[in-house]
Amino acid sequence: MRKVVLLMHVSLDNYVCDEKGGLDWMVYDKEMEDYAAELMQTVGMPLYGRTTYGMMAGYWPTVLERPESASEHSLKHARWVQDIPKVVFSTTMEKAEWNNTRLIKGNIAEEVARLKAEPGKDLMIFGSPGLVKTFLDLDLIDEYRLTIQPMAIGAGTLLFNDLKKPVRLKLLSAKTMKSGVIAAHYETVRK
Repeated sequence: MRKVVLLMHVSLDNYVCDEKGGLDWMVYDKEMEDYAAELMQTVGMPLYGRTTYGMMAGYWPTVLERPESASEHSLKHARWVQDIPKVVFSTTMEKAEWNNTRLIKGNIAEEVARLKAEPGKDLMIFGSPGLVKTFLDLDLIDEYRLTIQPMAIGAGTLLFNDLKKPVRLKLLSAKTMKSGVIAAHYETVRK
């Protein structure tokens, strides 16, 4: 059975973006790029909330339209994300037009159970803090891939905020990068 894995960049003080939704504070260098590329090989289906989906759908197709101005890494990722089956969770969207995207508007736990039962690689949530909150409340996240950034930003959107119940995690691995980023891999401990 496939797992739901969260990939999230988080500050030392538990923020996933600043007050304007920005990520300018995070380190994203060659080592992080290589780490992300390695993780992409484990993904069979990206999962997005409405806002993150809109940003991704608005950006990655433009990379393919202007390949001469993109790095090889960006082009490779743009092709991957264009072609892979994707899911966006939204109660307000009427349709999802980006290539290979399925829209889920309700019955999240049941729909995720169906997706997990399909053959293939894992399901990965990219960012999407609102979706993460919903998944946390429903206990749907099986693993966490957190890149803990060497920065405290003081305000913004928190990763673990207003939890309905504690989330118990077991550390599977941790890697410290030259930049000071810690790539931590946890699994959810369920009774």
